[in-house]
Amino acid sequence: MKLNHFFDASIDMLCIANYDGYFEDVNPAFIKLLGYDKEELMSRKINDFVFEEDKEVTQQTRASLHENKKLISFQNRYVTKSGGVVWLSWSAVPVDSEKLVYAIAKDITHEMNLKNARILEFAKMKTVNDDLVRLNYTTSHDLRAPLNNLISLFDVLDYNVLDDDTLQILRYMEISAKGVKESLENYLKLIENARKGLNTLTEIYFDHVLTKTQNVLSSIIKNSRTSISYDFTLCKSVLFDNSYMESIFLNLITNAIKYTIPGDAPRIEIKTEFVDGKIVLYFKDYGQGFDMIKNGSKIFGLNERFNTEQDGKGVGLYLIHNQINSLGGTITVDSELNKGALFTIVFPTQ
Repeated sequence: MKLNHFFDASIDMLCIANYDGYFEDVNPAFIKLLGYDKEELMSRKINDFVFEEDKEVTQQTRASLHENKKLISFQNRYVTKSGGVVWLSWSAVPVDSEKLVYAIAKDITHEMNLKNARILEFAKMKTVNDDLVRLNYTTSHDLRAPLNNLISLFDVLDYNVLDDDTLQILRYMEISAKGVKESLENYLKLIENARKGLNTLTEIYFDHVLTKTQNVLSSIIKNSRTSISYDFTLCKSVLFDNSYMESIFLNLITNAIKYTIPGDAPRIEIKTEFVDGKIVLYFKDYGQGFDMIKNGSKIFGLNERFNTEQDGKGVGLYLIHNQINSLGGTITVDSELNKGALFTIVFPTQ
């Protein structure tokens, strides 16, 4: 009597099946979920209720029970009387002397729908990412020719006939153009290596990347009176992708200059240290900052902009966030309005 009460009161689906493939008994939870009455369930082969694509594997699994093998967490789909499909997770024990199987099933439809939705979303994201990689490769490749033409113009200029101011401007342009070309070549190499599944990680020295970034941005840094202080004594280098590291420095320094408080000269502090065995890179500026309560969750989003007075597409932080995450690192930010921002980059264990 106690067992019958448990059988009827259980919220899980309980059933007893014979070796011929029919139900001997089902509990109310089974009837409620599938929508058939008890007589319908017991008068037809169990496999008649199974989703078409799962019938073969279900039949094979049921046959193994006849060999006195226990069943744990077997998943298949059943078709309800209304035509819906439900996912069930089965555990069962055969009793060979009785030629019966005692089984319990849990409704996992919600979990499976979420899982399948995630798989579908991942597939969509992968397609978009593949398209972006192809677009980036094509765009970067097509930029080679005009960039090489621009650099070649510097070689034919007669610098002797130029005044000092013009000469300085041209030198800045030449350094910037050659820096862009080098970054472009590195980026193309990165994409090609990624296509081939090759490792793109190399030992990157922070001071080298900073020097290159300062050369590329030399005119902007000078005109804005930007001061950059740094301390890499605790950690001089890290195993990382060179193109990604250059992108990190370029975007964070450019943003710090762009979003400085009007009337102030931009100040940037960069340092490294070890925290819990991991290399950490800090970028600190004293600019306009963010409202973390209002925008904290959106800072690294695509096309997110928090200052409409400045030019920008809201891509830079999104880009470096993805670059860092793709290699197993993290980037976070702490900020207050008009008190600047502190970006913390934690690199994966070396």
